[in-house]
Amino acid sequence: MNIVYINPPYGKDFVRSARWSARSRGRVQRHPEQALTQIAVLERAGHRCKFIEGAARNMSEARVLDEIKHFGPELAIIHTTTPSIYGDISYAQKAKGLTGCMTVLAGAHASAVPDECLLQGGVDAVARGECDYTLKELAEGKPLSEIDSISYMDNGKVVHNKNRALLDVNELPFPSWRHVDPRWYRDGGKLYPFLTLYTGRGCFGECTFCRETQLINGRMLRMRRAELIVDEMEYNLGLFPFIREIMFETDTFTAMPSHVVEVCQEILRRGINKRVQWSCNVRVDVKLELLPLMKKAGCRMLMVGFEFGSDEQLVAVKKGTTVEMARRFAQTARRLGFTIHGCFMIGAPGETRQSAQKTIDFAKSLPLDTAQISGIAVYPGTKMYAWAKENNYIRAKDWPDWVDEDCEQKTILSYPQMSKEEIDYYIDKGLREFYLRPKQVLKMLMTLRSFDDVVRKLYGLRGFVDYFTRKKP
Repeated sequence: MNIVYINPPYGKDFVRSARWSARSRGRVQRHPEQALTQIAVLERAGHRCKFIEGAARNMSEARVLDEIKHFGPELAIIHTTTPSIYGDISYAQKAKGLTGCMTVLAGAHASAVPDECLLQGGVDAVARGECDYTLKELAEGKPLSEIDSISYMDNGKVVHNKNRALLDVNELPFPSWRHVDPRWYRDGGKLYPFLTLYTGRGCFGECTFCRETQLINGRMLRMRRAELIVDEMEYNLGLFPFIREIMFETDTFTAMPSHVVEVCQEILRRGINKRVQWSCNVRVDVKLELLPLMKKAGCRMLMVGFEFGSDEQLVAVKKGTTVEMARRFAQTARRLGFTIHGCFMIGAPGETRQSAQKTIDFAKSLPLDTAQISGIAVYPGTKMYAWAKENNYIRAKDWPDWVDEDCEQKTILSYPQMSKEEIDYYIDKGLREFYLRPKQVLKMLMTLRSFDDVVRKLYGLRGFVDYFTRKKP
């Protein structure tokens, strides 16, 4: 079967694969690794696949449609996000009109509101949640009524089949990277070019805002075998010898200490640490004794969800960590020589101007190399969204309102004690206060080690300037 997988464009530099679906303030672009894994499952089953990366390449609608028509798919899979959903459905409708193909929506937004998506017309099915095998069964022609985790129309009514059991991550093939060029994806904080790799799926955390855990990968930790992970690192280096970094994009690589030890020991045994550096997402409650081994195995940067600068806000989103825990972690990681990227948010339940400033001050007090500060993202299907909707705190009237007219990240929440405008103000205030300190500017200049370092820092600076010059007075 001919199958096209579409990452539709939606405004300049729109990011589909990140945890925030928007044009990021840092102008980063994420690899579509989960989509390419789904494609690899389909290709392993003998299907001919084409991936259209409309988002990262800022393709025009005309070009996307021309590529669909030329390929002639029998099945079209369209990735969905909240702000882009009407455009995503439009691509499904147009693909069907051009080729008569079956159309399927995948991704977190369609998984959260499948009824609404199907009732728009032109969509044959929604593949909910972790859909690698769901898409394979659809491509095999299995009757819709017999496929778990899909929703579809039957005689004018929406039918939801039971959820599929979470799959064995060790059975999955490596992503089908042949469909993309790593150089299409940039991030001012990562060595360029870089590639992403999932060491597992799922997260034990109870964070109320997390979309991927609640809608796609589940809360059950499923880590891949260490040998398989390092096999993939070697495979990636074989495909792209020029990559300088591999990012373990798993929600929390360090959630299972024994797994971290096994992966690091396997990297060291094969000498991969001498060929490429790697980075990973961590929580501040990581077992600190793991960090020296990770450093020895080639881990360069830690992407850390600090989130807030007060324990009250951390409790409000069920993060399960404390400010003191975060400070102790950051000091240890800095002493060991890690580059630290801190992730912070403004807008937790109960947020005030005072608590927002605490988060800003906390970010400035930590030994961080870079930081991002965003409005807390509230997506359908999450506990945070249900709470905010029930209390009438959501300012957005429709899904496109999740971003502004330039597809920039924006706040959609407004509380009695802190308005949307005030949340936005503290986001920008935090970014300015963090990056425009002479100490921080000097630190970033001192980390320049090569021409590539200069290029990626300039890319980050350009994104920073572009964001603030676009801000309305």
